[in-house]
Amino acid sequence: MLTYDIDIAGLKRSLPICKVNDELSIGAFVIFGDVELTVHCAAELLKIAPDYDYLIAPEAKAIPLLYEMARQSGANQYFLARKKAKAYMTGVFSVNVQSITTAGEQTLVIDQTDADMICGKRMLILDDVISTGESLRAMEELVLRAGGIVAGRMAILAEGAAKNRDDIIYLAELPLFHSDGTPM
Repeated sequence: MLTYDIDIAGLKRSLPICKVNDELSIGAFVIFGDVELTVHCAAELLKIAPDYDYLIAPEAKAIPLLYEMARQSGANQYFLARKKAKAYMTGVFSVNVQSITTAGEQTLVIDQTDADMICGKRMLILDDVISTGESLRAMEELVLRAGGIVAGRMAILAEGAAKNRDDIIYLAELPLFHSDGTPM
């Protein structure tokens, strides 16, 4: 198996390179189950985070990071944009998104209760990896529709062209790969 060695603010990991299609492969960055990585990345991101009132992230791999940043910062509340509406949610706000790692279109949702708490607040949007920026765009739309203010955008890794964006704070760059595993 091909791998890519990465240094994330002083913590080293070896990422398996996984084929997305005939021309594109990615370094598979999975924070689930890696407590050391989660704690380390949360601490490092908090050191460089802009001022904010609440944290928000899309439901998926960013959940451990969201929780750990909230825990380390002493926050009593954070927000999660769910992949679909749940029975307990009322007044749902939804946005569609196409991710590089997910087949087909996804939906991200928050409900009116969350929107009421977000309204007028500075929201720090988190994700584990920002690549195409589609999940980020959807999160921004949810925050703005709820009346919130986007205080910043943070990720552990900026993948591919995302490293060239000046509106994202991240800890390390992750290249995209050709099908043979060489960086693009």
